[in-house]
Amino acid sequence: MEVALVTGLSGAGLRTAAKVLEDLGWYVADNLPPELISKMVDLGLESKPRIERLALVMDVRSRLFTGDLGWVVKELDSKGVRNRVLFLDATDAVLIQRFESNRRSHPLQNDGQDGTLTEGIAAERVRLSQVKAAADVTIDTTSLSVHQLRRKIEASFNGSEAAMIGVTVQSFGFKYGLPIDADVVCDVRFLPNPHWVPELREHTGREAAVRDYVLGQDGAQDYLDTFRHLLQLTVDGYRREGKRYMTVAVGCTGGKHRSVAMTEALAALLDRHDDLSVRVLHRDVGRE
Repeated sequence: MEVALVTGLSGAGLRTAAKVLEDLGWYVADNLPPELISKMVDLGLESKPRIERLALVMDVRSRLFTGDLGWVVKELDSKGVRNRVLFLDATDAVLIQRFESNRRSHPLQNDGQDGTLTEGIAAERVRLSQVKAAADVTIDTTSLSVHQLRRKIEASFNGSEAAMIGVTVQSFGFKYGLPIDADVVCDVRFLPNPHWVPELREHTGREAAVRDYVLGQDGAQDYLDTFRHLLQLTVDGYRREGKRYMTVAVGCTGGKHRSVAMTEALAALLDRHDDLSVRVLHRDVGRE
């Protein structure tokens, strides 16, 4: 098991870090008291399937968190668990701006004499100074956008692997309506309809006879290759923007012949890419 201990100043991007790690396949537990970390690790080791990567987010929201993670790291080392500490930081001015824009109070704001935001941030810096000094990875989010922060976390906690993007390729029939969750839609009704070929009418695009008929039409292969290239450009853009899921809807009239054959062929092309996780759905097959 690999454990990431995520901490840092309130307002520095801890929630964003948790979401990024979750997208990368980590099991994330937020606001966990340090005393429960060992038990959480044991549960992960004993679970089936076993949790291979566990991210634990800790900050001063938990009054039990003193800012000392040294004993936690030693305990994880004794279990043979690989662990790293990620610390997120930002300047006081930026933290104040973020809190004021969200209209939320700082967790330690009311603990001081004056009850000011500045006082709360100062107290938190003192409490977390020890863990910051011992952190394996420190990221200053002062001038980072959400996308830039995502890329830094991916570079630190996803190794050399490119972030996987889940692509769902779904066939559908226009007469039953567009899939409302589609990110990209293509229309293959320009191809001749096997419905009007008596020997193909009762079959679907998953069968060889229909597939060969559809893909053998003029322009079908060129369209497929061009659309695949368009999707690759889209995927590259999604990755830069931090989007990790995409639904591609391929439609024909009834969702039985042309869209099904093209969906299967398109998914096969996309599945050749190691950085994509591809699944196929046929929404309207059998609906007629």
